[in-house]
Amino acid sequence: MQQQEEILIERAKTGDVESFEELIQNHQQRAFNIAYRMLGNLEDANDVTQEAFLRVYRSIDKFKGNSSFSTWLYSIVNNACIDFIRKHKKTKVIYIDDNKYQEGYQKEIPDRKNVPEDLLEKKEIKERVHDAINQLNYDQRTIIILRDIQGFSYQEIAEILNISEGTVKSRISRGRNNLKEILHATNKRTS
Repeated sequence: MQQQEEILIERAKTGDVESFEELIQNHQQRAFNIAYRMLGNLEDANDVTQEAFLRVYRSIDKFKGNSSFSTWLYSIVNNACIDFIRKHKKTKVIYIDDNKYQEGYQKEIPDRKNVPEDLLEKKEIKERVHDAINQLNYDQRTIIILRDIQGFSYQEIAEILNISEGTVKSRISRGRNNLKEILHATNKRTS
């Protein structure tokens, strides 16, 4: 797989559009997921993802391979999100449910063993976490999304955000602590 991606990258660098399209297609869903979680809006996420892909196309010849292609691509997606937020000064809404935006998605039938009250409680918890993530500052929200929701490693996050691994770890720690405080405060208000 890695070798095939390297071939596609080299071909794309020479202007082979089909190779570029195949390369992007392999990363399109995850790139969109990142943009969607950062921006919280389907149309904005689509626009930013397309803008990021244009940036990748224009600068693929500058890709040196010092990091993985996916890390480089997701860094560009993150930067496109930051640019969009600065330009539009939008409030960000983040959805934890990957499948809210997928066309044709059919919800899985819940396990018949689950009691309706349990399902309602899980939904309420998910909504509280979602709201709490939205209250974090941009740096902490980004770190939490990349690590805890998207599952990137510390090293990958450091490369995507162009910061040290130590900074990644400290932001994750602060972000998680702030998230706990927000959730704790929310629980006190609702009980």
